[in-house]
Amino acid sequence: MSNISSVSEFLLLAFTDTRELQLLNFGLFLGIYLAALLGNGLILTAVACDHRLHTPMYFFLLNLALLDLGSISTTLSKAMANCLWDTRAISYEGCAVQVFFFLFLFGAEYCLLTVMAYDRYVAICKPLHYGSVLGSRACAKMAAAAWGSGVLDAVLHTANTFSLPFCQGNAVDQFFCEIPHILKLSCSDSYLREVGALVFSFSLGFGCFVFIMLSYVQIFRVVLRMMPSEQGRHKAFATCLPHLTVVSLFVSTGMFAYLKPPSISSLSLDLVVAVLYSVVPPAVNPLIYSMRNQELKDAVKKLFLFLPLKHEY
Repeated sequence: MSNISSVSEFLLLAFTDTRELQLLNFGLFLGIYLAALLGNGLILTAVACDHRLHTPMYFFLLNLALLDLGSISTTLSKAMANCLWDTRAISYEGCAVQVFFFLFLFGAEYCLLTVMAYDRYVAICKPLHYGSVLGSRACAKMAAAAWGSGVLDAVLHTANTFSLPFCQGNAVDQFFCEIPHILKLSCSDSYLREVGALVFSFSLGFGCFVFIMLSYVQIFRVVLRMMPSEQGRHKAFATCLPHLTVVSLFVSTGMFAYLKPPSISSLSLDLVVAVLYSVVPPAVNPLIYSMRNQELKDAVKKLFLFLPLKHEY
């Protein structure tokens, strides 16, 4: 990052230039952010406090909630501050930090969703081996591998991007620092320097996607062929549906954001799509996981009932 003197700050894309609408956007984003904090915070607290939820599935869900809290804080907190204070500026260092944490948390979450697919595969297809395959040490190693993969991906992209000279201005056409828009400001052949990082990211992403698909092919095959009872099938699908919904939302919004044809690209569309894949999933994931999970609902209810009793005591 030796070219820091060429650009001292970047200007992010404003949602609107009207002060009243800026304050309205701030209120809307604050509501979404508080909902994400509440939902993911409840999951973290419920899983940590209820010993019945100390299982591999909920351990990975706890990690997912942590990643969701981090990812939405990385992008939305700066956007809210800019709306509130009527500014677009973000420092060079702040932009680099935002890029690093966004890629780290985004990549780690994708890897963690892959691990969670494996958890569901073992639970349904090899239930007798579940305890031995997914012991506490194995779960910790898989979670660490997911977080570590995100760190490696983020380091590669951040180092490559911010080692480039910027001579095409400092206006980033996005509400947070996003690498494709930052690369447009470079005056070197930046895409060639990104080849190694892109190959790693593509290999990791494609490998995770294939693994998730194969896991669910095996799950559906076992459920449909080897579970004769309707109740058993319903229970199996109920444990998989939230994860499959989260994966579908995560992958579909991310793929549309980065793989959409340039012919349909525009500032307003890019802004909406960025909100969809960076803000919406972390906010709605707790709702998706709690909607059909009775154990989690009971743990949250128990938590709410316990707090008044503790206060009275």
